Amino acid sequence: MSSSPFKTQNWPTEIRYKSTQKTLEIDFDDGVSYSYTSELLRVESPSAEIRGHDGVKKIMAGCQNISIVDIQPVGNYAVRLTFDDDHNTGIYSWSYLRYLGDNRDEIWATYLNALSENNLKRDR
Repeated sequence: MSSSPFKTQNWPTEIRYKSTQKTLEIDFDDGVSYSYTSELLRVESPSAEIRGHDGVKKIMAGCQNISIVDIQPVGNYAVRLTFDDDHNTGIYSWSYLRYLGDNRDEIWATYLNALSENNLKRDR
């Protein structure tokens, strides 16, 4: 039986959004802290719009200067982020946010390569 890459035993102890840097910072209960750019969170949204209804992930271009305009708790397991392009359908579980933080460099490199391969740009 395979395990999900999104399982974690770690819970956030503090969440801060720094609007001038457009970063979401999360401190986890094991002492690990991550800073996520709004761009990374937008292009890696767990929504069906991005993950694909058919299982094919959509490449989001033009998100370099995107901002988070609202953060709402979803139960005790996640947050819903609203971006200034009105995207708000992704629910970011603590385990998914931890996965993004733990694998940020690889995920970011994959994103940049996908943009390049498809002649897409980060800016709007």
